[in-house]
Amino acid sequence: MTGGASTYAMAVCVGSAAWLAAARDLGARRARVLFVDEAEVPRRPWAGLAAVRVFALERREWWCVPVAVLLAVLGASVLPLVAGAVAVPSVRRWLRGRSRRRARERGAEAVTALCGAVVGELRAGREPGQALLVAVRDAVAPDGALDGAEAAVLAAARFGGDVPDALRKAADGPGLGGMAGMAACWRVAVDGGAGLAAGLDRLEGALRAERLRREELRAQLAGAWSTVVVLALLPVAGLGLGAALGADPLGVLLHSPGGLMCLAVGGLLEAAGLLWAARIVRGGEAA
Repeated sequence: MTGGASTYAMAVCVGSAAWLAAARDLGARRARVLFVDEAEVPRRPWAGLAAVRVFALERREWWCVPVAVLLAVLGASVLPLVAGAVAVPSVRRWLRGRSRRRARERGAEAVTALCGAVVGELRAGREPGQALLVAVRDAVAPDGALDGAEAAVLAAARFGGDVPDALRKAADGPGLGGMAGMAACWRVAVDGGAGLAAGLDRLEGALRAERLRREELRAQLAGAWSTVVVLALLPVAGLGLGAALGADPLGVLLHSPGGLMCLAVGGLLEAAGLLWAARIVRGGEAA
């Protein structure tokens, strides 16, 4: 009885800590609102719920905490709480890596759209600098995919600066490597008198072909990823099936020496399998 009470108390403490972490951000927002003129802040009856929803979407790694608390209460053990605390930074790292990959994809798509927009403006009779200004301002900047790189490019194009150098520096951003090709086309067109529209048109075609190749490869690897996810979820399905049949799988795993050994070995094998499968799939994507 004492062990169960201590487990419940620890679960409540972990849940309270997660709530305080969420409330800290809400408190900061509330303080900013208090120091702003009331007329400038629109009244929203569900602002608190909206802030909680935004926090839940932006800090999705903290979803591990309520799951760990639930498992700790159901299994009357502190081990799920420890596993939840370890899972939070790992999930955060995985989410950040996925965000970086999405940022690179959005940047590559923005560069492709920029090339097409500049070609269209050039063929409409605009000067190269003016065409770049219009393309960046109308076709790319509203989406925010260039991650602020358009500022230097716009300044160079508007005030007669070194546009190829600005494009080459902007190519350092995530997924913006195609801007280095734009800089090369611009430099060749300015120094050698070659057609800028033709060069950018060929560059756009190459970028689109690269995008199609990535999408085809991703579609081919989707089956492998699905298999990995299904195999990873089989132990969870087994626990649910055992509980549905009237057994106590959590009690056996968390309160018996053999169960603890099986849990440790199974967790290590699960993590090793996921890492191995992810390495194989990423190797295929890199190739």
